Amino acid sequence: MPVSPLAPAAQPDLPPIDGVRLAAAEAGIRYRGRKDLLLALFEPAATVAGVFTRSACPSAPVDWCRAHLAGGAARALVINSGNANAFTGMKGKAAVTATAAAAARAAGCRPEEVFLASTGVIGEPLDPAPFERELAGLAKRAAPHAYAEAAQAIMTTDTFPKQATRRVQLGECEVTINAIAKGAGMIAPDMATMLSFVFTDAAIEAAALQAALSAAVRPSFNAITIDSDTSTSDTVLAFATGAAGGTPIAAAGDRRLAAFRRALTALLTDLAQLVVRDGEGARKFVTVEVTGAKSAASARRIGLSIANSPLVKTAIAGEDANWGRVVMAVGKAGEPADRDRLAIWFGDIRVAVDGERDPAYDEGQVAAYMKASEIALKVDLGLGRGRATVWTCDLTHDYISINADYRS
Repeated sequence: MPVSPLAPAAQPDLPPIDGVRLAAAEAGIRYRGRKDLLLALFEPAATVAGVFTRSACPSAPVDWCRAHLAGGAARALVINSGNANAFTGMKGKAAVTATAAAAARAAGCRPEEVFLASTGVIGEPLDPAPFERELAGLAKRAAPHAYAEAAQAIMTTDTFPKQATRRVQLGECEVTINAIAKGAGMIAPDMATMLSFVFTDAAIEAAALQAALSAAVRPSFNAITIDSDTSTSDTVLAFATGAAGGTPIAAAGDRRLAAFRRALTALLTDLAQLVVRDGEGARKFVTVEVTGAKSAASARRIGLSIANSPLVKTAIAGEDANWGRVVMAVGKAGEPADRDRLAIWFGDIRVAVDGERDPAYDEGQVAAYMKASEIALKVDLGLGRGRATVWTCDLTHDYISINADYRS
């Protein structure tokens, strides 16, 4: 597939992190001629935190990670693309057990210290043989600089890899945070919304890391939507090696964590927006800002009602400033709203106010704005102080083509 026109012009160069090594392989799980298997090793063990899908039909790897997250320690991470190992019954459970055992042998650890993630087609059994065949070799050639190939190995319908990095002061130490993500379709906020993996050399114990990750996911990955569909496999995992030194942070409320939490949230927001920029068939990146709502939660629900509306998204794809569809999406959201207090902007242009079209409305001016590749919609409800921002993309015929042919 051609690279999304909304892709960044350049990829960041992620620096090595002490205690993290990565390697990827062409295992032939579904794709040919591309890497589809990733192994990350943590030496010594890293603390681990995770956030997962709320789907009632989670994948076998999600079940595995949830069952072992309480242990708080990780020595290895195995990710495959092409097959989600979801809705695969006892075969799925057997596959994750066999994969964890193979990774444990390669890493010299216990299976309980191995974390797993899979992405791809739902309902097809996942053969563990490629993992058993490849993981020992991956462990031998794993390297600290391999983030670019790691980001490529977890892609499915993505058209470009997604990476981000930050450096931040944590107490007396400067620490690095690297992260990769994948996602282009089946994206809707419900705890995680796709796959993402965070690596840091910060000395943070598991409970504090979990609190930081959970808080960072809410305004980032939980503020994007491409098609309103939440995956069975959504997983965000964070690993902290502690190699930067300093006194380990154990309490979520430790003031030393404040800068780290801000940096983590900014990093995950970068990745979340990259996912939207790679939305299947996307041609326009859309920011939806809602202000004046009764509460932040109400603003978020109204924002998502707008961002998930096929009519709003197709109007944007057609470069049609159809603000009536925005009114519709506000009205159907089930949240407090007053038609006669509503105001709507496309960019800096106010198109509607006080329950009707803005008296200064100029169709030509707004039509010219709609030709841009980045579109901002703002809605003010005039009811309170609640506000929220969500990100989405337009809906084009290419989205239909990609998903109609996905298993072909």
